[in-house]
Amino acid sequence: MLENRLGEIKMVAFDVDGTLFSSESIIFKTYVQAIEEFAAKKGKLTNLPTHDQIMMQIGKPVREIFANLLPELPEQEREGISSRVLELLCDSIRNGGGDFYAGVGSTIHYLKEKGYTITCASNGRKQYVETVLETAGVLQYFEPILVINQENICTKGDIISEYLKKYGYAAQSVILVGDRYSDWEAARQNKCLFGFCTYGHSVNGEIPDFDWKFDELPELKQFF
Repeated sequence: MLENRLGEIKMVAFDVDGTLFSSESIIFKTYVQAIEEFAAKKGKLTNLPTHDQIMMQIGKPVREIFANLLPELPEQEREGISSRVLELLCDSIRNGGGDFYAGVGSTIHYLKEKGYTITCASNGRKQYVETVLETAGVLQYFEPILVINQENICTKGDIISEYLKKYGYAAQSVILVGDRYSDWEAARQNKCLFGFCTYGHSVNGEIPDFDWKFDELPELKQFF
């Protein structure tokens, strides 16, 4: 692993699910409710994904998740279920559902006070990301959030690329902190640094390599 290069790193880009917040305790119920509502409304039966099948998709772009979980449905119907899942998830989070990893508020505040530019690199939709960060009380510390828009931003790698263009930072002055392969991939595609959150949703062998690893979120304060 690299030594602490304090002074070279300017931007810390955070993944959300599996890094700052875990939706694992609410995600299955939310998906099942949305799919069952769809089935009742449309009179269509579709196979319900299992909890493990859903968790394996966490971290991927939303359209890809629903294409993988509900391949038998046309895209328009998958989009309808996806929108309902988003609504249910956000309502649940605002009402205390899901789990924030210990130290989210203090860690983000610490990094902001240290002068780092704090951004978000999530495959989630903007409403979901902002709901998580607002509920955690840290949204105000983040720069304007970029998300996949299916136009100029189609992957997490594109999100990082847009941040590099917007802020004019060198790739090696940006670290992406996350837990899944898509986070590693986005960092490496842009030649940025990667901080691996071992406490997240990754499975053994999923992450090929990393520059630093963090076994819990507050370890970032020790490093930076």
